[in-house]
Amino acid sequence: MKLYGIKNCDSVRKAVKFLNSAEVNFEFVDITSEEVECQTIERWLKHVGIDRLFNAKSATYRKLGLKNLELDEAAKKEWLCRERKLIKRPVLEVGNSVVVGFDEKIYKEILDGQHST
Repeated sequence: MKLYGIKNCDSVRKAVKFLNSAEVNFEFVDITSEEVECQTIERWLKHVGIDRLFNAKSATYRKLGLKNLELDEAAKKEWLCRERKLIKRPVLEVGNSVVVGFDEKIYKEILDGQHST
């Protein structure tokens, strides 16, 4: 299990706290200091839509002026590969599943599913 995010992000902190309290072993990948390869992003996009993964509400999105560009899916993917801070966080990889954002109910369902296998 891998959790991708930024340490000072509130949603990421909630996810880390939840996983720690559930005593789940996971690898944390800080996307500000570790490269997220385009192949990884492409793998995520097989599980979640581009609009789920691409954070159009981020400060980075505003700072880069991307709203004015009216990006299509291909351009959004290109920007995700170029600028990691456009990735909506956290991203949790569990087996073949990818969850974007923190939702305690979904995390509980994933953990329950892992314990039943």
